[in-house]
Amino acid sequence: MKKVAFCTLGCKVNQYETNAMIEQFIKKGYEIVNFEEKADIYIINTCTVTNMADRKSRQMLRRVKEINKEAIVVACGCYAQVAKEELEKIPEIDLIYGTNEKNRIAEYIERECPFQLGTFPIGVSGTFEVSVPLGKFPNGKVTDVMYQKEFLDFGTTLYTEKTRAVIKVQDGCDRFCSYCIIPYARGHVRSRKPESVIEEIKGVAKEGIKEVVITGIHVASYGKDFKDDIGLIDLLEKVNEIEGIERIRLGSIEPTIITDGFLERLTKLEKICDHFHLSLQSGCDETLKRMNRKYTTEQFRKSTNLLKKAYPNVALTTDIIVGFPGETDEEFEKTYKFLKEIDFYKMHIFKYSPRKGTKAAVMRRSNRWKYKRRKK
Repeated sequence: MKKVAFCTLGCKVNQYETNAMIEQFIKKGYEIVNFEEKADIYIINTCTVTNMADRKSRQMLRRVKEINKEAIVVACGCYAQVAKEELEKIPEIDLIYGTNEKNRIAEYIERECPFQLGTFPIGVSGTFEVSVPLGKFPNGKVTDVMYQKEFLDFGTTLYTEKTRAVIKVQDGCDRFCSYCIIPYARGHVRSRKPESVIEEIKGVAKEGIKEVVITGIHVASYGKDFKDDIGLIDLLEKVNEIEGIERIRLGSIEPTIITDGFLERLTKLEKICDHFHLSLQSGCDETLKRMNRKYTTEQFRKSTNLLKKAYPNVALTTDIIVGFPGETDEEFEKTYKFLKEIDFYKMHIFKYSPRKGTKAAVMRRSNRWKYKRRKK
């Protein structure tokens, strides 16, 4: 039995897709082992949201040969999608696949890679002979995700190592924030058909899992590519009806989706957890405008007030970027005061990371901005 190991970097969507890829290999008769163990294939599901994510991806890809120098090393996902040429320069990497190739990655690898034994499994029952010399692999496959119009459905994914299941319902983003490379790595908005989502969650419930996390690249956009008038709230109402599921969590959502009408329907769903991650990025309107965010601080404040009214014990979390191009000390102070006002339960704060190919990467950075350590 051939062994395959996975390493996942980045968001919950990547976690879901790794589970789906694992299930592909299980169905073909592979043994899944820990990433630190010796395996025949190592697959690194990469992230490219920041320069640090790129670096971690490269580190993990180079590290594999130290575990097993004969192993096949595969890079897939967002970093592979936008930086295939960079990864091709890393000698340890044998195959590179983009975001569109994950739903058939086991099939692709079987088709393209030989092992030292001279044969390769094609499922549980058989093998085929290979003629490609060991070590001389094709480059893999990275298609242009911007032309992808349909949601690539992995089918029903039941594999999970946790007591809750991450469910991917949407892919892509059309916001094109000035600092963000993800739309180029994930493409335009594509939504998963409601019946496919419901079928998967029913399967998860039969496995005894009681909690699901509804996630996507831009979950608030769910349904915008459908001809029918179906949105995120419609999907959540269907999920709430599934027997066996007791808790429903939402992944990161944009504050503009929080309206009186949305909350009127959401508060009727007894399985919804009262934790909401609202992506803020800055508490200063001038900075938000340069970021090309689609809301103001006043709109964000209104959304959080609505949530606090609807859910008295609500936990609000967020992301913040500091040191964005052009951010002055005054703008930083506005963000600092705004964060204190909203009183988040938890915040993920990180410094701006230039991403090649984005508008912010060519913006002039202010020399006035300084990180200031503050006393509690």
